[in-house]
Amino acid sequence: MILPIYIYGQPVLRKVSQDINPDYPNLKDLIANMFETLTASDGVGLAAPQIGLDIRLAVIDLDVLSEDLPEYKDFRKAYINPHILEYDDSRVDSSEEGCLSLPGIHENVKRPTRIRVKYMDEDFNEHDEWVEGYLARVMQHEFDHLDAKMFIDRVSPLRRQLIKNKLKAILQGRFSCNYRTKTAKR
Repeated sequence: MILPIYIYGQPVLRKVSQDINPDYPNLKDLIANMFETLTASDGVGLAAPQIGLDIRLAVIDLDVLSEDLPEYKDFRKAYINPHILEYDDSRVDSSEEGCLSLPGIHENVKRPTRIRVKYMDEDFNEHDEWVEGYLARVMQHEFDHLDAKMFIDRVSPLRRQLIKNKLKAILQGRFSCNYRTKTAKR
């Protein structure tokens, strides 16, 4: 089932998400619905707050990039209770990011290219690993959502000021995208 994407201004996007247990109701169905929603909205990552749930769950599908980045062929993973344990700040990269919850806004964001993450897979097996490259960027973006942050929080104050009118328009429901959305109450 394709779910609506919660748009900037929705309170759940600014709420720190909680870890979940293996007995979380209908978890497998939820993950399947998140992947279906992600595919329908042409994204590469989706965090639970973006569908209105304040739980630590994110899905990432990089297979769509495999033509340019063959290492991501068939890469499609759910991350349950993910946490970033360490940032390797020795190499930082600036790259443009967008977000399904911020339609029409794209900004350069500086992020470390390598991070250490801990998470559970769909079978609740624990993983603790170093991740680098584009996957590390996507993880940081999605896991930020779980900590009540958005990529616009990581741009310079000047860039933030320059996109202020776009953010205001989103809050007023004046934006265009090709997927179902749920905007903030006005």
